[in-house]
Amino acid sequence: MKVEKTDMLPQKAEIIEIKQETKTNLNIKTFRLRFKDRSQRDNFQFKPGQFMMVTVFGVGEAPFGFASSPTEKEYFEFSVKEVGLVTEALHNLKEGDIIGVRGPYGNGFPLESTEGKNIIFIGGGIGIAPLRSLINYVLDEENRHKYKKIQLLNAFRSPEDTLYCDDYEWWENTENTEVKYTIDEPCEGWSKCVGFPHTLIVEELNYELPDTRVFTCGPPIMIKFVTEKLRELGIDPAEIITTLEMRMSCGVGKCGRCNIGHYYVCKDGPVFTLEQLGEMPDEY
Repeated sequence: MKVEKTDMLPQKAEIIEIKQETKTNLNIKTFRLRFKDRSQRDNFQFKPGQFMMVTVFGVGEAPFGFASSPTEKEYFEFSVKEVGLVTEALHNLKEGDIIGVRGPYGNGFPLESTEGKNIIFIGGGIGIAPLRSLINYVLDEENRHKYKKIQLLNAFRSPEDTLYCDDYEWWENTENTEVKYTIDEPCEGWSKCVGFPHTLIVEELNYELPDTRVFTCGPPIMIKFVTEKLRELGIDPAEIITTLEMRMSCGVGKCGRCNIGHYYVCKDGPVFTLEQLGEMPDEY
């Protein structure tokens, strides 16, 4: 891939809305953006699963997956957990502030080959963000007919750590779609599932449906146990899909920081099948 200098220049985008997602010290906000330049706005396209490099001018930049569906034409969104310098700077911004965006980068989720399949989504915490882009895409009224049964299992640390609550009514009321929520430990007032996602797959999901593809994203330890359980249940590793966003820096495969074996996470991913992950060194 030839990288032009212009591809590395961030485009100015305005923050048009900031939503505080969590109510605990797991501080997560969702940012809604719109490009300042109208032509840039009209021509911007991305796929669920791709990512962008976000710049806080004077501070630095960091990669974030898209949390909104490309079916939304007037804006795009990403979610940020406050963990470091750039994320802290983002959390201190206000609606109306300007940040930089370059991208999209990466390969995205396999949309065409998923058509005609049953879909299971298993997400944990901030890892639900890139899944939300795909969930909202497949549940869009123009796309829902392309897929069979859709099941969602969304895992959070506690009720105060749930994300994207405004989507739940839509998700739950979409035809042939089943949504489950779980938290780590039981608590007063919580009547839904309790337990880690890998312990609930058999009990809460119809994983035995033929032609089923599983998308999962969350903390590395969650992905590890979920994918191990799915393999134990006989799911084809080629039908288990996740994302890696580790160590990405330049976004275009030039800095080498995200190199794992013969893969570059930013170019060959961040979306990988479990079959592909099996070809990687243990370090991933």
